[in-house]
Amino acid sequence: MIEIEYIVKDRRGVERLRTADKKAADAYDRILENAERLAQWLRADQVLPNLPETDLENLTIYLARHAREVEQILKGRPVEREPDAGQASAPESLPEKIAQIR
Repeated sequence: MIEIEYIVKDRRGVERLRTADKKAADAYDRILENAERLAQWLRADQVLPNLPETDLENLTIYLARHAREVEQILKGRPVEREPDAGQASAPESLPEKIAQIR
């Protein structure tokens, strides 16, 4: 039996996701890329200059994972929340448990 496993690593080489689902791996890779671009933009414009790097990383990954909701907010539309909106959930295409962000 052949099994294919996809491993997504961040720019520092830290493993973030290990899955057999190529779509989930590609989606999470895009999230990490977008988060990195957001972090560079925020740092270049000196937004939150004293924010620790790990907090900035957590913030930008959160924003990248919730890009649709952020887009709705920026367009002045209300964000439709799920009944259990108190918990941040992963997009449907991503596994529930993603490697802990370091």
